[in-house]
Amino acid sequence: MNYTRILSVTVMLVVCALLAGCTSPTASELKPAETPVPTTIPTTHSTSVATVVATPNQVETLPSEQYVDLTLSKQRPDSSIHLLYNGGKGEIGVQNILLKVTLSNGEVVEKYMNDGNRRPRRGDELVIEGTRGTDRAQVFVTVSGRTYKVKDEPLVLSYL
Repeated sequence: MNYTRILSVTVMLVVCALLAGCTSPTASELKPAETPVPTTIPTTHSTSVATVVATPNQVETLPSEQYVDLTLSKQRPDSSIHLLYNGGKGEIGVQNILLKVTLSNGEVVEKYMNDGNRRPRRGDELVIEGTRGTDRAQVFVTVSGRTYKVKDEPLVLSYL
């Protein structure tokens, strides 16, 4: 009786092993793993080019559904010029914000709030080193593919 039990258990184990696929392939079926051959890919060096924005001449008011709040100021004691983006009703369509400053010494400085990776977000700020004289600041906002000149102000350092 024990002989029959041992034989039936052994047969069951062999059948289970065959059904589970626990058998090794023969030597002819074994293939060595292929090692990938490294290929050299020519690298191209790209230089980042600032996006050129066609700028309007007249100050325009953004349509009410595209309105965004921008705060422009000249700070003491270092005469730095700050543009703070506060968002607004049309912030979802804002693609880029450009601050163009003509310094009192004639130098023109441009800074974009869009760094190429993301659109402007609430709380973003641009800072340009100003002069102690009167600097002229122009702010351009690109909304849904159209560029608006929203501010054109002389900035004077207040001593009050």
